[in-house]
Amino acid sequence: MKRILIDTNIVIDLLAKREKFYADAADLFSQADRKELILAISTLTFANTNYILSKLRSAKTSREILRKFKVMVELLNLDDKITELALSDESFTDFEDGLQYYTAIENEVDIIITRNKKDFKNSKLPVLSAKEFLSLKN
Repeated sequence: MKRILIDTNIVIDLLAKREKFYADAADLFSQADRKELILAISTLTFANTNYILSKLRSAKTSREILRKFKVMVELLNLDDKITELALSDESFTDFEDGLQYYTAIENEVDIIITRNKKDFKNSKLPVLSAKEFLSLKN
């Protein structure tokens, strides 16, 4: 079964119901709910999602959403090695993307799904948008 790292933007597409991107994110998470694939997110994504959701809704509502969401994903920890790898890799102009990438590498994920593919141009892993991934599955 494929194990996929979901980037923060896809999680927010789902939980904030971003109109243009929600359907693909929902389809992806529905497949995970049916145990067709394993979705993983970094603990950084969890924290960033809470921050963004709490700007859109109350802190209490954001936590309720995240409690329900947490059972659908595998949480991958950030550690000193991942942080050092991201700091040392200058091909990532966005440090957060480096953290996501090395979280995927260190946890032996199969694919990264993001809407910012250009930020992962030097990835050794396949990097797809949700729409691209879903079109491969059909």
